[in-house]
Amino acid sequence: MSEQNNQGEVDGLAPETRVLRQFRIVFNSIKSHFRQVERDAGLGGAQLWALSVIAQSPGIGVTDLARALDIHQSTASNLVRTLTGRGLITSAREGQDRRGVALRTLPAADSVLQRAPQPFVGVLPDALASLDADTLARLEKDLSALIRVLATDDADAQTPLGQP
Repeated sequence: MSEQNNQGEVDGLAPETRVLRQFRIVFNSIKSHFRQVERDAGLGGAQLWALSVIAQSPGIGVTDLARALDIHQSTASNLVRTLTGRGLITSAREGQDRRGVALRTLPAADSVLQRAPQPFVGVLPDALASLDADTLARLEKDLSALIRVLATDDADAQTPLGQP
């Protein structure tokens, strides 16, 4: 059983040290998953997620892809450019005015997706989706407080963790 002193320390560690260790566990789990994705699929985590969304939604446009990944449209465009350049997807103008771009996977994408580790969305979004509403609300509130102390802006909120 852990012993606690009057400063809130457990097992000789201050609360901020214990929380730092928890962040390290989370971040290292994410990094480990992304390394495995790179090794097994040859793609970055964000690229794999985008490829899986395109495979599940043939004909999806860049705007809808950005929305599905919760990223900025320019970031989605960069992912599309990379996946097109690697011969994994096609990007074709469709619709009456030919302004809309429809994305579709090519046969090479199937083998990438088959050898890639799950979940395609990444381990953190997958884990967050498995938490109950009360836990998510507490996390959101507490992380908002941490972000305020860091005095950062929201610019990085739509940058994927799996982005190289």
